[in-house]
Amino acid sequence: MAYFEFLPVEKDGATMSEQIQFNAKPVDLVNVKPGHYYELLVTTYGGLYRYKVGDILKVIGFHNNTPQFQFIERQNVILSIESDKTSELDLLNAVNEAKTLLDPLGSMLRWYTSHVDASSIPGHYVVFWELKAKEGNDNIVELDRTIMAECCCRMEESLGFIYRLYRKENAIAALEMKVLKQASFEVLMDYCVSQGASLSQYKGPSCIKSKEAIKILDSRVMARFFSPKKPKEFG
Repeated sequence: MAYFEFLPVEKDGATMSEQIQFNAKPVDLVNVKPGHYYELLVTTYGGLYRYKVGDILKVIGFHNNTPQFQFIERQNVILSIESDKTSELDLLNAVNEAKTLLDPLGSMLRWYTSHVDASSIPGHYVVFWELKAKEGNDNIVELDRTIMAECCCRMEESLGFIYRLYRKENAIAALEMKVLKQASFEVLMDYCVSQGASLSQYKGPSCIKSKEAIKILDSRVMARFFSPKKPKEFG
């Protein structure tokens, strides 16, 4: 039904420079190498020719002669204000670092998404969080403003050097977290499905750019928090 090829990308999974990517040649399945990263290409009888699916895969080993892959991230930068380039994996790592601070609250992160707010100068990152209680049927989540603000700081400290440099120079404003009411991401899913997304294949996005989708989530915000200080690496 389809023929798959693999376009090498940089070792850290980041997007190659245009010149390097132009010179890179796709390899067949039998020629991928352990520990290397690739962007998946697909050619189909339906007419697609070396179509970039957008998935970045890492070869983690072999089962007999068959390579085994780990999904790393979607290709392309999802958040950028200046020269900062935050990928889906960068954001996931930052969120994973920050959500460990929720333990004292008896809460856990249900899902998240993000977007860039450029309505003011300088612009800033906005991260939506939906939380739920770890135990019991009570969905009420107690929010400690100090801990939630620290979550914002932890995310900023986990983002890339360029982002932190621009924060130091006030070219990017403080990261904002918006905590959502329960079932907000179900509401978002319903909207996406109404716009043509497949219900059976729907996956919550790590970043949203639709103004209507952002408006839906903004209407369900129950609390807002900002990083009260710049990343500590810069004092």
